[in-house]
Amino acid sequence: MSSQTIPPPAPARRIRPDLPPRRALPLLALLPGTLFLFAIGLAGKSLESFGHYLRAHHHPFPQVEYVLWAIILGLVLSNLFTLPRILLPGIATYELWLKLGIVLVAARFILSDVLRIGGLSLLLVGIELVLSLSVMTLLGRIFRLSPKLTSLLAIGSSICGVTAIMAAQSAIDSAEEDTSTAIAAILALGALALFTFPAIGHALHMGQQTFGLWTGLAVDNTAEATVTGAIYGDLAGRIAILAKTVRSSFIGFAVLGYAVYWAAQGQAARVERKALFLWQKFPKFILGFAVISLLASIGFFTPGQLTSLGNLSRWAFLPAFAGVGLRTRVRDLVRQGWRPILVGVLGEVFIALLTLGMVLAACHGAFR
Repeated sequence: MSSQTIPPPAPARRIRPDLPPRRALPLLALLPGTLFLFAIGLAGKSLESFGHYLRAHHHPFPQVEYVLWAIILGLVLSNLFTLPRILLPGIATYELWLKLGIVLVAARFILSDVLRIGGLSLLLVGIELVLSLSVMTLLGRIFRLSPKLTSLLAIGSSICGVTAIMAAQSAIDSAEEDTSTAIAAILALGALALFTFPAIGHALHMGQQTFGLWTGLAVDNTAEATVTGAIYGDLAGRIAILAKTVRSSFIGFAVLGYAVYWAAQGQAARVERKALFLWQKFPKFILGFAVISLLASIGFFTPGQLTSLGNLSRWAFLPAFAGVGLRTRVRDLVRQGWRPILVGVLGEVFIALLTLGMVLAACHGAFR
């Protein structure tokens, strides 16, 4: 028997020192930051309307959607100012608003659309996962990143960004530095996608459905994928959500695979109840999306109710988009060093080109 001992499970760690630990918080503690998120989102809407007014009166003003305005405002505020701590618990709810918006937007999908586009996404996701995990692992070895950092970058870039990294953190017992570095790299690449993907889509004259499918398959974080699609257009945003939802459903299987691997190496706890593990890691908002889409398909909602659900989804996305900007901090990205960022960039370029080729080939006849 080997004399090597298995290290004990690491204690719970805080990845972002500026955010409070996750615990039950009084609703009043969430109110200031939540109102701050909505204020930024509404400011973005106001800037969009102001731009329409100026351009209508022949004054020069950039044609920027409220989605991008909300992100820009969040970026400016989080990078130029130190936000009061009273706002931080509420700001952390942006992901909750994002998932609520995704569930509500399902009312605009009938089941046949979900099966058609979701089935195509499922096939493409399977191919993308195998190739991207392999390439990211190879790049991590070439640039001599630590093995667990390589695992986290591979999971984050292949599945659903920060959510996947956080799900894998305890499963593979990664060091705090590896986890924070992987998160910073994925956030940097997600911010870059907001500006590069729409530009590429317009340069290639991609249709709304094709671009949305590409975005959902190639952009890591659910928030950034949703925003990138919405910047391109309303239909692109909805298709991106559907494709990203299919991609996110693989998170439990990917994390379980890495957990089993590292447990076999004696560097992580064994997974005894695999079915329970998969259920715990499965994103539950996907079930809500499926239920709302099914109810809309069988005529459970009236036309007026469908319109109201669509409007509610837009209101839910307002604070979510603002949160995307607020959580992206340049100083956190710079201090991580160049090698993880370079590995991430090279891997993301590969994933973007791979999925672009697959989507263009698959959609040539699918969306005619």
